[in-house]
Amino acid sequence: MKRILVLGPSGSGKSTFAKVLADHLGLPWICLDHYYWKPNWVETPAEEWREVVASLISGNEWVMDGNYSKTLEMRIRRADAAIFLDIPRRVSFWRVFKRRIVHRGKVRPELAEGCKEKIDLDFIRWIWGYPTRTRPVVDRILNENSEGKTIVVLKGAKQAEEYLANLSA
Repeated sequence: MKRILVLGPSGSGKSTFAKVLADHLGLPWICLDHYYWKPNWVETPAEEWREVVASLISGNEWVMDGNYSKTLEMRIRRADAAIFLDIPRRVSFWRVFKRRIVHRGKVRPELAEGCKEKIDLDFIRWIWGYPTRTRPVVDRILNENSEGKTIVVLKGAKQAEEYLANLSA
């Protein structure tokens, strides 16, 4: 596996998992949030975003984390594998609120300047709706593009930790 997607709801631990996985495998880590968000939480326009993603996936080796279902099909077609972190909604909320406390008034390293950690009603709605709105789209795209690819679903932090531990063994 040389090109791996790490997917899951907000707060699932995608970035943390992807960074550790990339380190284990000696591959570059690409955090899509870093490229999508411009300073002060300004979104990248859709056409520009597709071009950015096309450039990012053109590399021969990477571990890439992020949602962005509108570019998932192009990413999975280029990937060798996809790992989906399947965690309960309550865990997503807990982790997002914990992240907000830890990074209060700061910008996480993977985000653009001025993107201070925040939680607003739109983000809460996004997390709440993920299982019924976004997850079916992700599942469909993965199923339609899974031939010849490794698709792994990890349920919870324990399975994610075990997966990473087994890479080291």
